[in-house]
Amino acid sequence: MIRARALGKTFGPWIAAFGGRGRCVRALAEVTLDVERGEIFGLLGPNGAGKTTLLRIIATLLLPSEGHVSVAGLDVARDPLRVRRVVALASGGDHGFYWRLSGRENLRFFAGLLGYDSSEARRRASEALVRADLGAATDESVQRYSTGMRQRLGLARALLGSPAVLLLDEPTRSLDPTAATNWRTWLRTLATDGGTTIVLATHALDEAEALCDRVAVLASGRVRALLARGDGAFGSRYLSALGTQA
Repeated sequence: MIRARALGKTFGPWIAAFGGRGRCVRALAEVTLDVERGEIFGLLGPNGAGKTTLLRIIATLLLPSEGHVSVAGLDVARDPLRVRRVVALASGGDHGFYWRLSGRENLRFFAGLLGYDSSEARRRASEALVRADLGAATDESVQRYSTGMRQRLGLARALLGSPAVLLLDEPTRSLDPTAATNWRTWLRTLATDGGTTIVLATHALDEAEALCDRVAVLASGRVRALLARGDGAFGSRYLSALGTQA
């Protein structure tokens, strides 16, 4: 479903203040990996490892500097519009909602942007809101939402178009333990029963081990190891890939 080959991304050079020298930042280097249809694939690593950059390239929000990525056979750089029809990204830091509108009104609006008529937009918004489990807050303005509630609304928005590929950047960040557990259970059902391919960026070892079929360990923009569900000593192998002793 997703194929990355020798993928690299460099930002810059940045122009430093007060006449200082600019420099380039190498966010990804020689990343090669495959994600299969219906798989939950984890991107695991510390902050700054390159996880979010990789997700944004797959989502066509960034262009790669080297190499290429394809989704369902579509190159993300040459055919971004068609890629966006099958991919949805939910970011933990997403602030793209209209805060004076309710959660329901926001989702209806975004469903309309996806091309659904008003009746279908209402239906899809209602289904996504059930999954978001916002209760009575569904019809309150988003400016009154807590961080965790906006996080759940962002996850719901990503589901409006029934994407074949769901990209999640720390999706359970800011969720309480019960909500996080419910979402992980539902994501497993979505992949197993619905055939949705899920790529999950996280720095939580326990979340990756519990949820993902396979995990790519990233550090300094490079894939350091590939771990599979059921591999022995998952935690120690992760630490070893980062060059850290358990």
